[in-house]
Amino acid sequence: VKRLLDEKENVIVIDNLSKGHLKAVDLRAAFIEGDIRDKDLLRDVFEKYEIEAVFHFCAYMQIPESIVKPNDYFDNNVYGLIALIDVMKDFKINKLIFSSSAAVYGIPENSPISEDTSKNPINPYGLTKLMMEQIMKWDGEAYGIKWLAFRYFNVAGAQIDCSIGEDHRPESHLIPIVLEAAAGKRECVEMCGNDYATRDGYNIRDYVHVVDLVDAHYLGLKYLRNGGKSDVFNIGSKHGYSVKEIVYAVKEQTEIDFKIIDAPRRGGDPDELVANSEKIRQVLGWEPHYSDINTMIQSAWNWTKNHPNGFEN
Repeated sequence: VKRLLDEKENVIVIDNLSKGHLKAVDLRAAFIEGDIRDKDLLRDVFEKYEIEAVFHFCAYMQIPESIVKPNDYFDNNVYGLIALIDVMKDFKINKLIFSSSAAVYGIPENSPISEDTSKNPINPYGLTKLMMEQIMKWDGEAYGIKWLAFRYFNVAGAQIDCSIGEDHRPESHLIPIVLEAAAGKRECVEMCGNDYATRDGYNIRDYVHVVDLVDAHYLGLKYLRNGGKSDVFNIGSKHGYSVKEIVYAVKEQTEIDFKIIDAPRRGGDPDELVANSEKIRQVLGWEPHYSDINTMIQSAWNWTKNHPNGFEN
């Protein structure tokens, strides 16, 4: 939202605030509290404003939660997209940019992962993302909607000026969890599983800075405005770091020695997810500028120090 506003775009935000924070929304944007599944609300918004394009960010996204509450994920994620497209087509809104996930690949056959790697999700969250991509494909053909699906790998970091950062309740992402330990808000860091088929036994993930991720979305909007075709893109840095490497990088960056313990594996976690991101670099001209591990950790640490209670006072 901030980037679009900085580019002199007019922005309307719809959010039910079940996971997010009103204070994170730039005051220059119009804000409507509501749910994507509420078609009457969407119709009211689309009647009031002349909408050119829609960015969809409002899926539930915690893998362990999706395993124990799968229907919540099918309802919010899959039905939510169907409701949105139903209203979009009625108002002839024909541009849609969607947050997908590397979870669509499941346990990949090889690494790095390209967009045409076979898709076999191993948890309900990943399955909803794959279903949503397929819905956009068929609905796009039926209703003339051009769409982009960005398959995020692990997103990290914070706004460079510390104005926006991660504040999940409860926190579910690795780097903020480790930083909470560095800040004294956790007694220890649990490294889940030490027996994966990786170089040090811990999960390996590809991390991309949130500001670089935002750049990709704005490039995607310009691409669709210029007549680009519907497509799918990986967004990753092409570099994989293990849980252990992240934890020790945080220790180095913060210069704080916190306690670490090994814990059992989480359900539904692949061994390694690293992106081949050549396609988005070539087609959209995307290039990450902040996605080295030290910049991601330092920006997130600055946010944590400046906002010890997140978006709360």
